[in-house]
Amino acid sequence: MAFWKKIAATDAPGAALIVRLLVGAVFFLEGIKKFLFVEQWGAGRFERIGIPFPHAMGPLVGAVEILCGLLILAGLLTRLASIPLLITISVAIVSTKIPILLHRGFWSMEAEARTDYAMLLGLVFLLVAGAGPWSLDAALSGEQGK
Repeated sequence: MAFWKKIAATDAPGAALIVRLLVGAVFFLEGIKKFLFVEQWGAGRFERIGIPFPHAMGPLVGAVEILCGLLILAGLLTRLASIPLLITISVAIVSTKIPILLHRGFWSMEAEARTDYAMLLGLVFLLVAGAGPWSLDAALSGEQGK
């Protein structure tokens, strides 16, 4: 039980709720798009950018984004939910933004990468600081309302 209490512990301020809502909602909606618009956002896109096994990876990544996005929105196991999303956003940056940088230059990449970098830094914040006092993590660790 001590392990779970440590995982749920948070020193984040109440304003972490804003970061959780932003990061959780973006990933949740991106995951849904991978199922609703398979050719544009799911397996079809994964195939175009060279992700191996796109017809398996598209739904897998979509499911991870939906599940972890919901966990972050609720503030439940926030630190753990941040890890697979950090991997997902890192792969997205490497597979889509680095090629733009190499072929079209910095300013084109910068224009395309703003959301990715915001999500990356939001996830790093949640991983380091936790979900904040208005979260299920805080309730589970006995820190709610502090």
